[in-house]
Amino acid sequence: MPANYDVIIIGAGAAGLMCAATAGYRGRRVLVIDHASKAGKKILMSGGGRCNFTNLNSTPSNFLSANPHFCISALKRYTPQHFLDLVERHGIEHEEKAAGQLFCRDSSKDIVNLLLTECEWAGAEVRLKTTVNKVEPLAEGFRLRTGSGPLECASLVIACGGLSIPTLGATGFGYDIARQFGLEVLPTRAGLVPFTLHPELKEQLAPLSGISCPVDVHCNGEHFREPMLVTHRGLSGPSMLQISSFWEPGDALAVDLLPGENAAEALMAQRKARPQSTVAHYLNQHLPKRFAQAFNDLNGWQGPLQGYKNSDIEQVAQTLNRWHIKPAGTEGYRTAEVTLGGVDTRQLSSRTMAVNDRPDLFFIGEVVDVTGHLGGHNFQWAWASGVAAGNAA
Repeated sequence: MPANYDVIIIGAGAAGLMCAATAGYRGRRVLVIDHASKAGKKILMSGGGRCNFTNLNSTPSNFLSANPHFCISALKRYTPQHFLDLVERHGIEHEEKAAGQLFCRDSSKDIVNLLLTECEWAGAEVRLKTTVNKVEPLAEGFRLRTGSGPLECASLVIACGGLSIPTLGATGFGYDIARQFGLEVLPTRAGLVPFTLHPELKEQLAPLSGISCPVDVHCNGEHFREPMLVTHRGLSGPSMLQISSFWEPGDALAVDLLPGENAAEALMAQRKARPQSTVAHYLNQHLPKRFAQAFNDLNGWQGPLQGYKNSDIEQVAQTLNRWHIKPAGTEGYRTAEVTLGGVDTRQLSSRTMAVNDRPDLFFIGEVVDVTGHLGGHNFQWAWASGVAAGNAA
């Protein structure tokens, strides 16, 4: 006979474990299953191994979705402060590395241990190395065919994430289940991902590899003022990861290398005050020295400013304040932090995360079409959507 549970959750990641503890504390018999050998693999590698577990400034405006109002309900009912309170109850040391971005002081393992401890206290069972081969709807509930035998449940929660970082076990299983039950899955693509460059530009920027500098990058009406990192493959760093979620193939990026500075006015003032100074001198005042030198050489800016006409200075300034780059593409799911798109939220209840015409089937976390900006927002969505489903499943 199949083992029977009130709630089975497929996926032992951030959303799934949060949902399990929440449902368990309601007195539900809960089982979490995952094909991986460890719970919370993506949590463990996040934030450089220290897990940016939430953002105190997280609001619905920090999320992308074809149905932008969907996330409001869950995010309002489970806030960053709620999760911070949980972190502090478990005695986890943390720090704010950038405005609102909270990280573990020691290790991401602290967040995984918190979630597993909460599941244990709530009586929720976590079973790893368990593959789901088939999900069958019953008159009431579901039967799962797994590698360790059949299971049955009254409520089923799909929390198995998206396609990002397949080396951690990511698959399209959640989307397959959604389609099996007649749900629309919106087109998916890699988000929060580094850009690759065409060979000629990549070769030109090779001398800048490893250098980071603050920029303001624009694309499709969005912009982010954060550091950019030049790598041996292309462009990365927070600004590039952020704008990648809004970039479409073929689009150009407009990069302001001197955010807040009108380069034309500054260069003309410098030409008047110090005619013998150069563009390189100006760049050295505002950019990392190696970046300034290499970028100056790349553009062939030579000679004293007194030899530059106004039109020459305008051209230099245009390059500095609106440097146009057309990426070849992105590094794809291999290094993407998130998956854009997914289960169409118009088919789900924003209060419970359940399918509108199947209230015993839930989708939470990255598998749904809600994607946060960089900086802890995606974890906040995992906690909020997990709690919403856990309170209903």
